[in-house]
Amino acid sequence: MITLNREQIKRLHKKMIEATGGLDGIRDEAMLDSALSVVFQTFDGVELYPSTAAKIARVAYGLICNHPFIDGNKRIGAYVMLVLLELNNIEVKFSDDDVIRIGLELANGTMNDKQLLDLILERIK
Repeated sequence: MITLNREQIKRLHKKMIEATGGLDGIRDEAMLDSALSVVFQTFDGVELYPSTAAKIARVAYGLICNHPFIDGNKRIGAYVMLVLLELNNIEVKFSDDDVIRIGLELANGTMNDKQLLDLILERIK
């Protein structure tokens, strides 16, 4: 899986904030690290997120729900999801409204990472 590291995500966040407004900066470094590293967890030698799509869904969930940034957590979570899907050659058809809904529903708890994974898998071209 092609991933993005902490510094790359911070740069994407900074550019996103410059383009769309809001406050730049990290609220909690540990929560950013957690959002990025949890996808590689195992239990009894078995990956908890075995597929690339599952890892991407979990990263998006973590970036949105862990609130690592001062502002723009929903935007960066959705943006990183789209970037990772593209980098990993997973073609998914999402409308702008779909992406907004994903960010809002992950943030308010009406969607979890498994439901996001199901949505990604449904929308693969």
